[in-house]
Amino acid sequence: MVFSRCGFFLICMLQLPVLVVITEALVPQVLLSIECLGGNYTDNSTYQRNLNTLLPSLPSAGNGNGYGFYNSSFGENEDKVYGVALCRPFVDPDACGDCFSFASNNIKLTCPFKKEAIAWYDNCTLRYSDRSIYGTMETQPFYSRWNTQNVSTLDVDGFYNQFIALMERLRGQAAANGPLLKCAVGNATPPGMYQTIYAFLQCTPDLSLQQCSDCLAASLVDVRNYFFGKKIAVIIYPSCCIRVQDSVFYEPASIEALLLSANGTTSGGKKQSNSNTARTVIIIIVVAIVGSLVVIISVCIYARLRKTKKNLEVRSAEDDDLQFDFGSIRGATNDFSESNKLGQGGFGAVYRGRLWNEVDVAVKRLSRDSAQGDIEFKNEVELVAKLHHRNLVRLLGFCLERNERLLIYEFVPNASLDHFIFDPIKREQLDWDIRYKIIIGIGRGLLYLHEDSRLRIIHRDLKASNILLDAEMNPKIADFGMARLFNIDQTQAETSRIVGTYGYMAPEYVMRGHFSVKSDIYSFGVLVLEILTGQKNSSFQHQGNGEALLSYAWKSWREGTASNLIDPLLRTGSKPEIMRCIHIALLCVQQSVADRPTMTAVSQMHNSNSLNLLVPSEPAFFMPSGIGSSFDTSLGGESNSGETRSGQSKNSVQNSGQDLITEIYPR
Repeated sequence: MVFSRCGFFLICMLQLPVLVVITEALVPQVLLSIECLGGNYTDNSTYQRNLNTLLPSLPSAGNGNGYGFYNSSFGENEDKVYGVALCRPFVDPDACGDCFSFASNNIKLTCPFKKEAIAWYDNCTLRYSDRSIYGTMETQPFYSRWNTQNVSTLDVDGFYNQFIALMERLRGQAAANGPLLKCAVGNATPPGMYQTIYAFLQCTPDLSLQQCSDCLAASLVDVRNYFFGKKIAVIIYPSCCIRVQDSVFYEPASIEALLLSANGTTSGGKKQSNSNTARTVIIIIVVAIVGSLVVIISVCIYARLRKTKKNLEVRSAEDDDLQFDFGSIRGATNDFSESNKLGQGGFGAVYRGRLWNEVDVAVKRLSRDSAQGDIEFKNEVELVAKLHHRNLVRLLGFCLERNERLLIYEFVPNASLDHFIFDPIKREQLDWDIRYKIIIGIGRGLLYLHEDSRLRIIHRDLKASNILLDAEMNPKIADFGMARLFNIDQTQAETSRIVGTYGYMAPEYVMRGHFSVKSDIYSFGVLVLEILTGQKNSSFQHQGNGEALLSYAWKSWREGTASNLIDPLLRTGSKPEIMRCIHIALLCVQQSVADRPTMTAVSQMHNSNSLNLLVPSEPAFFMPSGIGSSFDTSLGGESNSGETRSGQSKNSVQNSGQDLITEIYPR
């Protein structure tokens, strides 16, 4: 693996201006299909003469960009003929020219008197039309070819996931390449397979990034729906093409060097057509590689050792599989359009996107001046990538490219809990069965974070806007930017940077910077009371007398009128079950940290009605006056909260003490 990467780095350093393919013999021209389109022209007409003039001259140097793409037109007004020709980058110039010659002759024989036609060969595509076709993205008509045999794999799901990841990465790379050559190649060896799958994606270079991304996305959907898992699959549209098979059909280093040359050229230099010169260049490359091998390996080993010393980098092969190309995400979100925007928060915006495999995602695009810096970003990636639970939002990938920092999550269609529970109209949709399911689901997610995962994690920002609801109203805990890791023996930590949301933060955390699993328990208790009452803790005022939710809940419990806490819109449900939830919530918000139960105990209380509950004491009523609002979002939408993050809110609390950052200790 080290050698292959180093070899690529060496080729990149050489900055080769040209490169030809490995084959010396003339590649046979294989006709795939010819489609006759459009209206008709008459024999010996001006249009026919213009077409006969255009086709032979189209693949000439004056019409090309130096990388196998040609565009020209001939004639005037309604008799004007437009032509486009594209060669595959893995064929040499001689084979490319022969392909265009075959295509020019056959297209006129197959489509006599047709004003528009397209010819697809293995090595090239040739089009002409009576309308301008330059810079337009078209997916009709199309050609497809596949092998009837399936690839052999022991892990179908693993194969599918790696296939999607490979295709999404290559789609972004091809679309993001410069105006001279829009293509990408890559391979992967999915789990359960002994063979490697190879892929080639290409657009006509006249397409924009978005057009290329959309074209490839459409063709990949066809591959997924009809030809997924076949040993060979080819889809060719007028504007793009894809080829996937289980054997190598291109020279990776050749394509990479060609891309390097195209992307590093500003004025479209010409490719060398002399095959002898090209072979000489290849021999020089081989000699250079052999002569520099020792130096390159040494540099790579040093870089490898240096890389392992970085404490906060996104690492491991698993993380590599999660990394998305910026171009693919830009295409999936329609260039981060306002119409796809789900919300705007202190850390940046969240957009809805759709990947080529028709999977909807939520893309968290961190603003460049966001308070969440690289530490929080990498923190969230490292944490969520290692967490797998039905009640936690699933991280699909991330992107660290140029100045962009993106987190790609599963899309949760029902936005966040606060959109429902604090809305007097939507709240009616939440009957007791749904609310109880949400409470139990949040508890299970917290139990996983605190006890059942390989890592002990303190969320530190559990609140209604960070609970997302899927299509079945199952809750998913989101936003791990503020989360912290504890080692096996660690019970609490201190920080001088107080982050979170007033009304949900435990008093020992707000006042002294102490946090532990019991801090999340406190937030969980507040959240349960909000779900039961339909009221925000931070803005609750009983009968206008300024009495906060926790204070009113405790007073009602003590006076035997706890049923007054139940949301009037909650017209159905088991009253004993609701009252038990109020009891458990009050135990979670106790003033003393030691008096609060663990999530294991909370789970047992919910699961066993025969288990006697302790009598709660007076809870902590910490609610500073004059709480301001900040605009916050967590993948699903927008919410107002008294959120405080360092440097963001006038109500942020600064305490003395050391901010202890712990390393990851798997349990």
